[in-house]
This record gives sequence, structure tokens and C-alpha cells, in this order.
Amino acid sequence: MKIAQIAPLQESIPPRLYGGTERVVSYLTEELVRQGHDVTLFASGDSITSARLISFCDCALRLDPRVRDPLPDHMVMLDAVREMADQFDVLHFHVDVLHYPLIRDFVERTVTTLHGRVDLPESRRLYSVFSGAPLVSISMDQRKPMPPVNWAGLVHHGLPRDLLPFNPNARGGYLAFLGRISPEKRPDRAIEIASRVGVQLKIAAKIDRIDRDYWEERIRPMVERNPNVEYIGEINERQKAQFLGEAMALLFPIDWPEPFGMVLIESMSCGTPVIAFRCGSSSEVVEDGVSGYLVDTVDQAAAAVRRLGALDRRAARACFERRFTIDRVARDYLSIYRALPGVRSRSRRAVPEFPRTLDHAASAPGRRF
Repeated sequence: MKIAQIAPLQESIPPRLYGGTERVVSYLTEELVRQGHDVTLFASGDSITSARLISFCDCALRLDPRVRDPLPDHMVMLDAVREMADQFDVLHFHVDVLHYPLIRDFVERTVTTLHGRVDLPESRRLYSVFSGAPLVSISMDQRKPMPPVNWAGLVHHGLPRDLLPFNPNARGGYLAFLGRISPEKRPDRAIEIASRVGVQLKIAAKIDRIDRDYWEERIRPMVERNPNVEYIGEINERQKAQFLGEAMALLFPIDWPEPFGMVLIESMSCGTPVIAFRCGSSSEVVEDGVSGYLVDTVDQAAAAVRRLGALDRRAARACFERRFTIDRVARDYLSIYRALPGVRSRSRRAVPEFPRTLDHAASAPGRRF
């Protein structure tokens, strides 16, 4: 198949440091190439891929001090994708919603993976209007707030099988927190859990500009007050293997409807069990009592730390190998690609114009894409 993968430009593919969506796009692109498909990747110019790379900016926008607004570069890229669309059997978008007005003529050969949150009121209005675009969710929980839309499938994320090696004998003696410093990720809960059980906590996380005040006013003082807590900043893929592999457990104390949580399966790949709050997709990813523990409170999380000895790290790794490898992800997506109406028919179907206002959209019959 001739497949276009359209990635965000904020980070490179793969990202140098933090970047969940970009990492997923990289793993999928490389696996599709490995399986013999003709893949074109639309991404930043510093991306590294075995696919054909088409770029519209020299480097990841987040790391370019000259860039203040990422939108223009994305719009230039998406307009080029529109002009080149006839070259591809399927176009797979990972850029949230920016492309919707541009794909009306070839929507039946597209699929959009929803990588972020879709529970905000404005999201419901938007997806009610663009309800015909084929969508892929990354968990069933992610679908809960959505209006009726055109679900093309569900694909849980995955990793290359040998990316993060299994460590059967972790000796670090610490709990790990990996991701972002932000209110919804609840690093404050992680600090409280570690403090209650008297275990060292290592925090490897980036701090976005929008969360800088939260770090300075809430989290940094907590770190400084707790001698058993260490903030080590962002880490790369090589550092991640050791950081997770040597940990007693990963703490995932989220307080928002996390659509998936890549760090969960990264931890399982290393054999490191997860203590996750029962929120968002956690219950779909973590097998309670096998790959970790699901909890509802800080008290339960602290108790779970004390029960880590009952878990077998080999079982966590086996869960990863059974459910979350990238070859499974590629197979799932190929099944979705082949089921798209535009791929089967190889013909374009007339698509009705979008309603000009939300009021008209609400009263228009049928699907409106």
C-alpha cells in the first residue's frame, strides 16, 4: 500500500525527548516500512525515518527559538498533503483537527487517530459537524464524551518489542514518575505516596511553558521539602530504559481522562509494575494484580507499594508482549486502512458541503462530512 503518515511538527519523528504522539507515529511508520509498504512521512526536517520524508520546517517547532506560532507551518504542510493526496492509497493523520476542512474531496481514503483529550465542550461541537471523518480511538474510554461519529476502529498503542529491554532484577530501590509536570498528571500525588511509604521517588519529566507556574508554586516546594524526592528533568530513550528498568514501580497518579498513557506500556516492557489511578484508560491497559495495581486513592496507592513483592516482573513483561507490541499495532491499522470505502472502491464520492453555521449543522440530516 502507498501510505501517507502526517505528523505534528512540534516535535521531530521520533522526538528527541518527550513526545508521545510523535513516538507512536515513528514506531508505526518504521513497522509499516519493515512490512514492505510504501510510506511517506510528513514531518519536521530533523526527523529520522526509513520512509520517504517530506518536511516543511528545518527542525521541531518546539525547539526552534524563531517560532512563536506553530500554526502557519502546519497549514503549509497540510495544503501540500491535499495537493499530493492522489499519490496515496490511504492518508493517516495525527494532527488533531487541523486537516478536516482540507480533506473533504478524499475523506474516504483518510483515517485520523485521536491522540489527545476530546472531552471538552468545544470538541463535541466540532466532531458533531465533522462527523463523517473516519476516526480511530486509542482506548474505549476515550470515546465516552464523543457524539456519534464514524469510528473506523480502536487501536491501543504499542512499542517495538526490543526497544526497552526486560530487567528481571531491578535494584534501584525507587519509585518512578515519568512524563510531564502538569496538574492533571498529579506529581503531587506521587510525592505524597513516596513520602507515606518512605521510599525514594525519582521524577523524570518535562515542564511546558504553560505549566511553569504550577511547577514553581506547587511542585518545586514539595520536592525541596522531601529529601527522598529527586527531580531529574527530561530524559531520552536510552536513559528511559535504565530509569524504568531499575525502578520498583512506576507511579501513574493521573487526575484526568488520559486517552492511553504510553508510559504504562513502556514500564511493562521493562518488567516494572505500574501503580495507576483508575482514571481514563488505565483499566484497559493495566491488568490489576498482574502488570500492576489499580487504585482510587493515595492511601490505596501507598498500600499497593507495600504489596509490590507479590507481583512478578516477568508477568508484566508477558502482558506487554501479548498486547502492546508495534507489529500488532501495524496489523490493526492495516485492517482499518483496507476497510476504508475509498481504498476499496478507488473512486471518489461526492461529499456534501459543510454547513456554514453550527445552527445549520445541528439541523442538517445525515452525516455532515
